[in-house]
This record gives sequence, structure tokens and C-alpha cells, in this order.
Amino acid sequence: MSLAPASAQKPATPHGALTPVDVTWGDPPPWLNPGAKLAVMSGSPSEPGLVTLRLQMPAGYKIAPHWHPSDEHVTVLSGVFAVGMGGTFDQANMKELPTGSYGVVAAEMRHFAMAKSAAVIQVQGMGPFVIRYVNPADDPSQAQKH
Repeated sequence: MSLAPASAQKPATPHGALTPVDVTWGDPPPWLNPGAKLAVMSGSPSEPGLVTLRLQMPAGYKIAPHWHPSDEHVTVLSGVFAVGMGGTFDQANMKELPTGSYGVVAAEMRHFAMAKSAAVIQVQGMGPFVIRYVNPADDPSQAQKH
């Protein structure tokens, strides 16, 4: 699924600076579970080029095994975020990343994630930003159609 920015997710201008009160949070796109908030910091997720997103999640929020066609860079801005590698969600084999942590997931690497506490992450990568679920039944946008 590709992410097309909604009006509540208007990207920042290419030149400038944002303070936390300048960040516009909106509901997540259909391919993410409800309950999180998303902000487009720069770029356009639906177009080629560098894109920076932020995802605000409640404790326990899960993202099922998936992959992206380009590298994904993640910085934990607050809370504890956990990631695991592979095509099966396995909480016992996740690495906890506390505030200030950074990680990169190579293109096409199968991975999954969970907010161990309320957390905010920043994701950077090349657009268009696409997420492909290992198991199509895990794609929330497909579940909403049934």
C-alpha cells in the first residue's frame, strides 16, 4: 500500500524548522491499525524522494510482519519501541529500543514492531513509501473491506 498524504497530514515545506507545536498529527492511513497518529514531516510519501514521517503509538500497538521496497531508518523519539526480524511476529525475539535509539532495516527485510510503552518514532526513507504485509490478512486495509 502506498501512502497518500491526507489534508491533516500536510507535509512541511522543504526549507524551515518545526517545533513540536507545529507538527500536524492525523489518523493513520488504512494500512496501519487504528489507534496511532501519523505526521508527515517532509517530502511526499506518495512521490519519489526522501520522506520523513512520525508515528505516535499507544503502549501495546503492534505492526505485523511486513517489508518495504527501500531502506527504512527509524529513530525512537520517546518511549520504548521494539523490533524483530522475520516473517512471523515473535515477541520473545524482539529487540527493545529505548528513547534515542536508531535502527535501519534494509530494503525487503521482513520485520515487525511493537510499542512497549507509549512511543513516538521518526521514519525516513525513499518515497513512494510502501508497506507490504508478509501475510495479506494482516493488512488492516484489507480487514476494513470485509
